[in-house]
Amino acid sequence: MGAPDVTVVCVGPETSEVPLYDPKLLAGLDWGDVTHMKGGVTSLSPGPGLRVRPLCKGDYERGFLQLLAQLTKVGDITREQFEERFETMRRCSGHYYVTVVEDMDQGKVIASATLACELKFIRGCATRGRLEDVVVSDQYRGRQLGKLIVTTINLLARHVGCYKLGLDCRDDMKKFYSSLGYTSEPGNDNTMIIRFPASCPSANGIPSDASCSNGTPATAPAAATTATSNL
Repeated sequence: MGAPDVTVVCVGPETSEVPLYDPKLLAGLDWGDVTHMKGGVTSLSPGPGLRVRPLCKGDYERGFLQLLAQLTKVGDITREQFEERFETMRRCSGHYYVTVVEDMDQGKVIASATLACELKFIRGCATRGRLEDVVVSDQYRGRQLGKLIVTTINLLARHVGCYKLGLDCRDDMKKFYSSLGYTSEPGNDNTMIIRFPASCPSANGIPSDASCSNGTPATAPAAATTATSNL
């Protein structure tokens, strides 16, 4: 079966939005070695009425911030603030991959996770990924969406050339992340990582178009927050 059309229409057939990052990246993920998803679920086939895609500007209306509020304090963010931050992240191409699951029947964002990429001088100017802000709506838990969104980020991090992907999590979430391939860092059991082989695409660093609008690398993201307890 060939890859599906990767055009992202975020708000309906009459309006198309520019996504935060190129949705073709999701279409190119290799799920061949993934064995922990039941029923053949992948980012290209997430289940009836669902789709996995980059965050879009219109997700302000589809409950993205309300979803994040199930994870942590969000604050009273106006549409203008949301759109300004969205555009800032979008201009920093190759650094921020906020990925969501949408219930298309309800027009709601029901799960989300972020891959934040840091540029390094170590390991031949490598790129490190951080998994952050993982959350599944409390109305949709028990449907593999936590595994789906985290595995999507794992594969995306490898696809864009991260040499490793890390997260910080609470003790009660370690078993979940261990089941998805993460291991604890020596001396810090609550920091967990996946290391990728050097043969991954762009393994020496982020793609050459990864820069902010002024042509300079983006500021590295802050240290990862607790990845999630809401799965």
